Amino acid sequence: MNIQFKKGALEFLVLLIIKGEDQYGYSLVQKITPRIAIAEGTVYPLMRRLVKEGYLTTYFKPSTEGPARKYYKITEEGRERLQSLLAEWKDFTDAVNLFIKESETDE
Repeated sequence: MNIQFKKGALEFLVLLIIKGEDQYGYSLVQKITPRIAIAEGTVYPLMRRLVKEGYLTTYFKPSTEGPARKYYKITEEGRERLQSLLAEWKDFTDAVNLFIKESETDE
C-alpha cells in the first residue's frame, strides 16, 4: 500500500480504535497490522504527538505479562479531532470516488 496513504490515515485510525477502547502501543499495532502493514516504530511517535496536542491522555495499568503498560485514552479534544478527521475523510473519499467514476465513464 502506498506509504503516503498510510501516513495520512494513521492518526485517524488510531483515534478511531482508542475511541472504542483504551489501548497500549503494541495493542494498537496488533489491531492495525492485519489490515494495513505498518512498522511498530511508526505508532509511538504519533502517540507522543497526540498526547502533546491534548487528543490523548495516558495512564499505567498493571500487566500479568511483565511491567505495567502505558495505556492511551481519548480526551474530549480527541473526540472533536476525530469528528473533524471523519468529516475530512468523507469529503476526500467522495472526491476521489468521483474522479474514479468519471475516469471509468471516459473509457
